[in-house]
Amino acid sequence: MEALEVAVQYFDAWNRRDPEAIAATFVPDGTYTDPAVPQGLGPAATGEYARGLFAGFPDLAFEIVSAAECGAGTVAAQWVMTGTNDGSFQGLPPSGRAVRLPGADFIAIEDDRVRSVVGYFDTRAVPEQLGLQVIVQPVAVGPFSFGICTYVSRSGAEPGAVSLTVLEVRSDEERQEVGDRTRDSVLELLEKPGFISWLGVRAGDRMFTITAWEDVDAPAYLRESPAHTAAMERFFASPGLARGGQTGVWSPHRLNGMWVRCEACDAMTQPRDGRCRCGAEVTAPRYW
Repeated sequence: MEALEVAVQYFDAWNRRDPEAIAATFVPDGTYTDPAVPQGLGPAATGEYARGLFAGFPDLAFEIVSAAECGAGTVAAQWVMTGTNDGSFQGLPPSGRAVRLPGADFIAIEDDRVRSVVGYFDTRAVPEQLGLQVIVQPVAVGPFSFGICTYVSRSGAEPGAVSLTVLEVRSDEERQEVGDRTRDSVLELLEKPGFISWLGVRAGDRMFTITAWEDVDAPAYLRESPAHTAAMERFFASPGLARGGQTGVWSPHRLNGMWVRCEACDAMTQPRDGRCRCGAEVTAPRYW
């Protein structure tokens, strides 16, 4: 069988959205590599990788733009992958958005099967088309650690207490687990009285959550949260989660009033009864 025919069979298996057929196109110790899996995958793992993509994009398909042998037993294929995000992808809910990703594969053939696939594409393209942020930044510069943050708010009330949790994780897997458990806990807190807002920050190996409450008694609702209880049990288990952590609740020593700029006179003011000193109506932003 010609190398080009084997490459066509490989893409046909993808277009049938058949993980087992994809795996079967490889020799037993074959490998698949692309920018999302730079460590490389064996045949079975490649099938499971494809299964995850099909779950997120049930209509995923490859259009072959061009394909030709570029050396003994090697095929160069230029393609465009298309699909609609109608399923969960990387833990996120479906967006319903369509994606279009151009790329190229270099496919080495051996004994009428695939020896290796090395794929190239822009890793930012799909996240950006799904409406996700793609941020490139250093892990650390000097004493500064960089990361990401997430915010959710239910009300703009003045906070009467703030709780802080800090966890230091040991791996990417722990970082993902902490993120998943935190999200579940916050979704439950949104239904609790006294909850104002929540801010989650990750910088290096440290993960912070800052929660604003209406009063110092409101954080007690955490004890009623099944998700938070499960997370604490996981933290204290052996083997458990994270290298270490700390929690606390603070009440304001001095909380200054909210300043807001008046669009009419451009003065910074603390509005009384919703009005600036000039008499114009102003709307103060949320406290937290």
